[in-house]
Amino acid sequence: MFLNIAISYCQDTLPEPPQVIEQQLENLTQSNDDVTTEDDSYLQDLEQFIKDPINLNYADEGQLAELKILSSIQISNLILYRKLLGNFISIYELQAVPDWDINLIKKLRVYVTVSNTLNVFNSLHSRLKKGRNTLLIRGIQTLEKSKGYLLNNSNAVNFYPGSPQKFLVRYKYVFKNLLQYGITAEKDAGEQFFKGAQKNGFDFYSAHFFAKNIGIIKSLAIGDFTVSLGQGLTQWGSLAFRKGPDVINIKRQSDVLRPYNSAGEIAFNRGVGITLQKNNWAATAFASYRKLDANFNADTLNFEDFVSSLQTSGLHRTASEVANKHTQGQFTSGGNISYSTDRLHIGINAVHYNFEHNIIKPVYLYNAYAISGKAIGNYSIDYSYTYKNLHFFGEAATDEDMDKAFINGLLMSVDSHVDMSFLYRKISRGYQSLYTNAFTENTFPTNESGLYAGISILASSYLQINAYADFYKFPWLKYRVDAPSSGNDYLIQVTYLPNKQVEVYTRYHVEKKSINYNPDGVTLNPVITQPKQDLRTQFFYKLNLAFALRARVELSWFDKKETDAQNGFLIYTDVLYKPLLKPFSGNIRVQYFETDGYDSRLYAYEDDVRYSYSIPVFFDKGYRYYINFNYDFNKKISVWGRFAQTIYPGKTSIGSGLDMIEGNKKSEITLQVIYSF
Repeated sequence: MFLNIAISYCQDTLPEPPQVIEQQLENLTQSNDDVTTEDDSYLQDLEQFIKDPINLNYADEGQLAELKILSSIQISNLILYRKLLGNFISIYELQAVPDWDINLIKKLRVYVTVSNTLNVFNSLHSRLKKGRNTLLIRGIQTLEKSKGYLLNNSNAVNFYPGSPQKFLVRYKYVFKNLLQYGITAEKDAGEQFFKGAQKNGFDFYSAHFFAKNIGIIKSLAIGDFTVSLGQGLTQWGSLAFRKGPDVINIKRQSDVLRPYNSAGEIAFNRGVGITLQKNNWAATAFASYRKLDANFNADTLNFEDFVSSLQTSGLHRTASEVANKHTQGQFTSGGNISYSTDRLHIGINAVHYNFEHNIIKPVYLYNAYAISGKAIGNYSIDYSYTYKNLHFFGEAATDEDMDKAFINGLLMSVDSHVDMSFLYRKISRGYQSLYTNAFTENTFPTNESGLYAGISILASSYLQINAYADFYKFPWLKYRVDAPSSGNDYLIQVTYLPNKQVEVYTRYHVEKKSINYNPDGVTLNPVITQPKQDLRTQFFYKLNLAFALRARVELSWFDKKETDAQNGFLIYTDVLYKPLLKPFSGNIRVQYFETDGYDSRLYAYEDDVRYSYSIPVFFDKGYRYYINFNYDFNKKISVWGRFAQTIYPGKTSIGSGLDMIEGNKKSEITLQVIYSF
């Protein structure tokens, strides 16, 4: 029985990320409120895949992993199937690949192609002249002025001297996946522009040049780039997910070097990197020097200045934030040597950091094993092996103090309808690293041991069940947890796809974490476990070729039946309008939320202008709505606009500190223009 897929789309329309990706992004934000949405590299990649689809007859593991949709077993099965039976003749043949189902192929359809012609232009002229140029200009402003702007003309020490607009300008040239270069400039709201502390205009500048497949050179990066090694224990700069409904995609997968052209100011390298590949061997080397934001302390007594912490906000508005800008120098060097076949991969990784000033953390007990000194290093071996329907993977790492970190995983295709995943991690309380992103409960891989198990069941062609359980321990103290602690996390999600027009999923999530609880003010902070439960149902219905509806209802319970119990509720409805071959598209959302406090807060992914999204946190009681629109004047000029407003009935102010707004409304407007040539 052949797959019958009928998909029509306008080449200039960027489709929504798969709903499982939206959920994963929500989970990232929920587990770490410091996660920034300024890294839009994944959305840029999606558009690039639409314009230059991945050719499944020639794609390697790294290209397929960039989709963030395929598991390691699915990638391995595709490559082995292709090697055994030859190139694909038709896209419909994909349903014969083990562990590939109809729903998966539907998700991939707009991003991949099948062709026996390998269109690789090796000439320098083709790469430099036949690509696409794009210029993006974006402006964002909160219409209500916060306290920081109102204090501008007073005698206050701390205030926002800059304008309330946020600006992003990005130029990029792309030729397929072989050449890319560009410049990014950004100014945050409250930062000055061509005056004061920012006499050079924008607060942040970034430039990159990235080329691939030049003979033995697999990748060449000059300027800003990211490095992703192993399973994220030494350094990881690409987008990577943790726990979520996609229970099989738990393995870190990415090329070692990737270009960086986002507006985030933290997780990237600035220098040069190169990957050489010959047959089954590959070697990468890179070097980077950057000036980092840090809390700088001048030690006039011992004449030895030091840094108490590195700053990650990227904001330079107030005098104190400007004073912390670029106060710490960081030189990074490292590399990777790997051997890979169709089934086996072994890699050796090393990263070393040298700092201009000593890092000395505040003297708190939970900082006993924190990063300190002028240099740190991380070294590891990563590995993977596919045997029939089993895929083993892992990484063993150490730092310069010989503290250890281990991650080991197993993906298993039990049969055509059942997949399972397991992951065990054991990371010493003394293991420290920078710019890492491993599959852990903690934001960074340190002070943790845990066991994760997930299962995905395709009960029928229209019903899928995903579930996981995760048990973890923290053997040392943490911030706001003054004792060794433990926790657990469970999720089950049922997805119903009766036809091409309807998709419904319902999920139940419960998590138990430990935290200090000391209402009586005793000398030692007692540590207790506080559970949080969450129940969500989301519905999507495509009315016709132009209109679609989407709705969500979500309930949360924090510390249910205890003295500090809180409840939360959120409901929204979206109307999406995206007609075929028309210049105009848009969507609108209307939402209501009500929670008893911050602990019962809820998150919701929001559509935005192209290459952007937002995931606000919702607590207290209020209404929110937003309107997005897009108009393509021609093939070269496209305009996007967005208006979003949150209303809190009964409140007289929103926010705190310099970000406090008098009144009960917060409104934001976004305008964006893209010129392609």
